[in-house]
Amino acid sequence: MSITDILHPDLEGLLSQYGTYIYIILFAIIFAETGLVVAPFLPGDSLLFATGALAAANPDQLSVTSLFGLLLVAAVLGDGVNYSIGKYIGPRAFELNTRLLKRAYLQQAQDFYEKHGGKTIIIARFVPFVRTFAPFVAGIGQMNYSRFLLFNFTGGVIWIGSFLALGYAFGNIPFVKQNITLVGVGIVVLSVMPIVFQFLRARLKTKTS
Repeated sequence: MSITDILHPDLEGLLSQYGTYIYIILFAIIFAETGLVVAPFLPGDSLLFATGALAAANPDQLSVTSLFGLLLVAAVLGDGVNYSIGKYIGPRAFELNTRLLKRAYLQQAQDFYEKHGGKTIIIARFVPFVRTFAPFVAGIGQMNYSRFLLFNFTGGVIWIGSFLALGYAFGNIPFVKQNITLVGVGIVVLSVMPIVFQFLRARLKTKTS
């Protein structure tokens, strides 16, 4: 597989070439996107949508229920690994107390996740890039792990389930199938909109005050 196959996977081609090994490929992509803080560029929402559509079109080769279970495990494990990296490596970086890594910032992160952590972990699942960094920052902020795991699992169920279901239900409609690239772009744009809205809202509030 080339890097292009990973960033813009031709799922039908992969299924034809690798057969049921595509389960492993999909697991690896979802795990890497959620578990490796250096891999926020990997596809997530659009991949899940396209996977749901592929399962609907090829029920004899792909089981949507098996995909849901497998990819849920990948997403939950990914966030767990990312949290652990943030928890055990992140604070050591703050021990230097440099201008960019002040201990005060670490304390702010801890306070924020104690107050808003659960909601953040769930919402972040639906926002590209943010879903990769949210568990890492939660780890740095020393968010209680039991609480993190609860929201990690809940967010994973909603994220994986909703996009697989949407793809399974609508992905093979002729118009959608013929414009799958545009649909993927649309999904990403819709996912990013909450961040844009919050950013503009914060700027407006700052200017007003």
